Amino acid sequence: MDRIFVGGGGEGYGEAQELLLKYGNRHGLIAGATGTGKTVTLQILAESFSKAGVPVFLSDVKGDLSGLAKSGSAEGKLHDAFMSRAGTIGFADRYSYEAFPVTFWDLFGEQGHPIRTTVAEMGPLLISRLLGLTEAQEGVINVAFRVADEQGLPLLDLKDLQALLVWCGENADELTLRYGNIAKSSIGAIQRDLLVLENQGGAKLFGEPALDLNDIIRTDEDGRGRINILAADTLMSSPGLYATFLLWLLSELFEELPEIGNPDKPKLVFFFDEAHLLFDDAPKALVDKVEQVARLIRSKGVGVYFVTQNPDDIPEDILGQLGNRVQHALRAFTARDQKALSRAAETYRPNPRFEVETAIKEVGTGEAVTSFLQAKGVPGISERTLIRPPSSQLGPITAAERAGVLSASPVAGKYETVLDRESAFEMLNARAEAAAKAAEELEAKEEAEGEVKGREALAREFSKARRYDGTNYSRKATKTSSRKSSEKSFGSEVTKMVMKELTGTTGRKIVRGILGGLFKAR
Repeated sequence: MDRIFVGGGGEGYGEAQELLLKYGNRHGLIAGATGTGKTVTLQILAESFSKAGVPVFLSDVKGDLSGLAKSGSAEGKLHDAFMSRAGTIGFADRYSYEAFPVTFWDLFGEQGHPIRTTVAEMGPLLISRLLGLTEAQEGVINVAFRVADEQGLPLLDLKDLQALLVWCGENADELTLRYGNIAKSSIGAIQRDLLVLENQGGAKLFGEPALDLNDIIRTDEDGRGRINILAADTLMSSPGLYATFLLWLLSELFEELPEIGNPDKPKLVFFFDEAHLLFDDAPKALVDKVEQVARLIRSKGVGVYFVTQNPDDIPEDILGQLGNRVQHALRAFTARDQKALSRAAETYRPNPRFEVETAIKEVGTGEAVTSFLQAKGVPGISERTLIRPPSSQLGPITAAERAGVLSASPVAGKYETVLDRESAFEMLNARAEAAAKAAEELEAKEEAEGEVKGREALAREFSKARRYDGTNYSRKATKTSSRKSSEKSFGSEVTKMVMKELTGTTGRKIVRGILGGLFKAR
């Protein structure tokens, strides 16, 4: 098998459309308005790559792609329509129902195996993107990561990062001299953002055991590629977390996989659904990184397919790298929509039989304007295409069926138990405890030394106050006696004055005041 049958034509349509496997890593685009058939196109491409022995990673945004794990059925309500479509496009002799090997994943660990990474692996750029930090706050994050590297502090989970930021705040004066200004207000803002992320469930993304990339690049016993499905219906309530996680996964694949040049088929195909979330309000540095990954990751054998409503959602530099395209219907009700439609049409190789822009507006559900790379990587002429029906179940499986798939998974039990080994949080706490203990010991030592010195001083004073007359010691009397005598005479005079005052009116008022206070106190 060296190609994937995507769809064909009937009356008024063009030739059969096929995606050549050797160009499967040249990336692609699946676009179209809601309800035009994007999800089914994604499903049939995932099926076909799996049958060709290519592992797939995709996100299930709507919750209905779990049907890939279960065979379609002749009892299904769309059976007749599927068989009719298969006959129309010349696919009837190859079409059959079947299930595919699926591994379910879930950042929250509810609908699939937990999937995690560490804070260190995520890196300062993506952490900053995840938290939506300002430039100054991103600078603080970069300093924190640098300190962690220099001092051997592993950053595994959120509490590690939070503890390190506290330490940076306490040592801001010293760090500022070396790395630049570290404002405590910036640290406070980052801590608040981390708290929000934690409340959204984002803390579950960070920790160990971290995802082993080999677990998503698996083939089944019969040689079919496993389809990894990330449960994203709940995750979509935190779009920043969703987009950042998928971008991290792409970055990890790019950094970890070896160069393999131009393989006969991809090593992995990655579908990025709701791709516009990746670029919404993204800083230029992040967009540049995505462009770099998209441009270079194909040499690692990874194909990236962006799924979105409008091609205009994808930056032009990235859009130009997407050689395999399936364009479902676009609705152009406003002037902006019409401009976007025109730009989308301009990215296709013209077909003399029809106007591409008109066709994109007219194709119905389950139809598309397609263009796939041909020999020598040349874009194919655009064609109106009827998309082939899926072989797996259209729609979600039941909770019991999902549980059965999870229990039979090759990674069952590997990621379910969280590991909490010693990292920055524990190491910084240990430092603080050791410092506190040392401070207590020093204080106790200083107090003990102070008492000894005090006794020695008293002894010296006592020694000075005695004199030796040749036979024994006696107290010096001259100055001491005169001082005591004057103190005694002064005390006597004060006593006389006080007694005289007490016998007068003022004295009686004082006594009443004292006594009254005592009674009130009782």
